[in-house]
Amino acid sequence: MPEQRPPLPPFTAESALQKVRAAEDAWNSRDPERVSLGYTEDSEWRNRDVFVTGRAEIVEFLRAKWERELDYRLRKELWAYTDHRIAVRFEYEWHTDQGQWYRSYGNENWDFDENGLMRRRYASINDLAITTDERRISL
Repeated sequence: MPEQRPPLPPFTAESALQKVRAAEDAWNSRDPERVSLGYTEDSEWRNRDVFVTGRAEIVEFLRAKWERELDYRLRKELWAYTDHRIAVRFEYEWHTDQGQWYRSYGNENWDFDENGLMRRRYASINDLAITTDERRISL
């Protein structure tokens, strides 16, 4: 039986929102292996100006990301969906090892296979330096 990650396409408003919450929970775990299991073995990503292909590269990318982006905390919001695609807007907060906080904003476009695994993820992200007092997302 093929590996599946419910809910499966075609998406409804309810199942698309479930998919968004599951992704948010996985990313907030900051566990690269756990996150990678939501993607196909040959998943393609564009994250800012970085292109990643496959689970092994996803794990490597996320390990490096969370070594730089400390105390990462993410919120995702469903923007739109179709049968097998979901678009989200998101923001996350993190800080450097020198203590500078950032809020990163962006949009993602997701494309899923029939088993509910994400085969493509395209993310556009911008960063804003913030003070500790400006933080909106608690750890």
